[in-house]
Amino acid sequence: ISTNALMEQLHLKYQQKPWTETLKLVHFCMDKPLGRPGSNAPDGPLLSCMEKIQRTLNAKSLFSVVNRLESLSKQKGLNAHVSPSGTACYITSNMFYIEVQLENDGEVMDVKLAHLGEAPVVIFSLSCLPQLFLSGRMKNYDAFGKILEDLSNLYQIPGNSEMKAKGYLALQALEKDLYLMSLLDRTQAVNRVTEVLHGKVGHLLPRTGGTPMNIEFYISPYQVLEAELNPGSQVCGTKTVVTVEGTDTLHKLPLSPLLVDSQAGEDSNPVFLPMTDELSMDLPAFFVLKFHQPIPISSSSIEEIERLTGIHNLNANKKKNHLLSGIQITGLKLAPLYELIVQSTLNEKCSEDLSTHKSCFFVSLPDCPKHCYFINKTSEKSDLAGALVSKIPFSHPKCIPGVIEILRHQVAYNSLISSCVSEKHVNEDDSELLYFEVVPYKDTSFSVFFIHPVKENLACVIIDVITSRDVQCHLHLNPQDPTLNSSDDFLTRAMKRCMSVPVVMRAIFRNAAKVKADS
Repeated sequence: ISTNALMEQLHLKYQQKPWTETLKLVHFCMDKPLGRPGSNAPDGPLLSCMEKIQRTLNAKSLFSVVNRLESLSKQKGLNAHVSPSGTACYITSNMFYIEVQLENDGEVMDVKLAHLGEAPVVIFSLSCLPQLFLSGRMKNYDAFGKILEDLSNLYQIPGNSEMKAKGYLALQALEKDLYLMSLLDRTQAVNRVTEVLHGKVGHLLPRTGGTPMNIEFYISPYQVLEAELNPGSQVCGTKTVVTVEGTDTLHKLPLSPLLVDSQAGEDSNPVFLPMTDELSMDLPAFFVLKFHQPIPISSSSIEEIERLTGIHNLNANKKKNHLLSGIQITGLKLAPLYELIVQSTLNEKCSEDLSTHKSCFFVSLPDCPKHCYFINKTSEKSDLAGALVSKIPFSHPKCIPGVIEILRHQVAYNSLISSCVSEKHVNEDDSELLYFEVVPYKDTSFSVFFIHPVKENLACVIIDVITSRDVQCHLHLNPQDPTLNSSDDFLTRAMKRCMSVPVVMRAIFRNAAKVKADS
């Protein structure tokens, strides 16, 4: 039978039936296959088509909203039940359930979440912010689906329901300790930017519904300026997500908060209770800091993180002779650090794929000739190697302040190198160019070489990233060359204000032009 004849028969068969009845029939037929997302059944194309239709159509009626919620739940491996009245949809698993209360017109009244053994908590209502993205006529089901995924991921721990509940309890204890640590040395007048750059654990955003706790730990001067110029804008710095993940081996995790109080000890470090059998438990899980995009981290910083967290990656092939395993950062591949920074920067700045083997980049600034930066990626030496890190596992909250400080330091260093990288690696015009070469100097510093604006000798600025808040600049000239009227103190202050190599280089050439004009 031809396709046209088959479609004609189907059309004749169902033309007398209302569309709602046809929808119910299709939904009923798809119900069993939807519960088996890994199935290779021949109805795969039908499922794909239905999903595309549901994404395209704007569900407005009560019936269509409930259908969309049921379908979305099953796509995420969850169960969905509708109340007899049809105005409530329950999305359930063995460990939690979500209750979505609806108006007769399909508008969401409120959403409640209850974890196993806990009372339901309203996480969305008409009187608060739409945290589950289900308010209004244009509902964001993709964002709601992401929240369902995050909720399910909280319980991806091997074992029975009791073991999964213990993992969730450990996460709650960790979140409580991190919140208490965020209060250490905190004044009432502290703002978000100060917390991000100086707080012991950065700026905390507590877990809400299925959205995990976030730690914002670095923000650039340009992002701060953008936030000041656009009040109310959602300008975010570099963040990490705090969650728990299942493992094949056991790790001792706290089941209750360990921080003694909100006062630091004599050395200004938090004081914790010992992890006794009453306060902890061996679980097939560990805590993790997860990044939205992998961060290039130097091998020496990785080793320092390993020391703080008690993890071992670079010697990951060592045999484990006991059940309680050391935690490992898995999947790390060492490469030249600068190559990783360039690759990461291009991935962030460019919508199209660019070759990461490029080393020459053109940067345009107002009131200045175009800059050409050559990034010397060097060979794979131990001090100048690194890896792209997507998550950091740990088992005790005491390591977090130290890890956050290392991450701040690394991101500040990376941002300076990335300021010399752009999507332009070909000079598109014949405009005047200033040439610079960026060369690694030490693990936390690098040099920028350029031709002296007056003489033909090389000049150099050594930029030393001591911490994320302390960057020092040192200008080196040939003793016979004239001064450029840019003291180390001037360059250091300029760098701290902008954290941009091209902007500082522009300042040097502007001052040199004034000296040349005066002479």
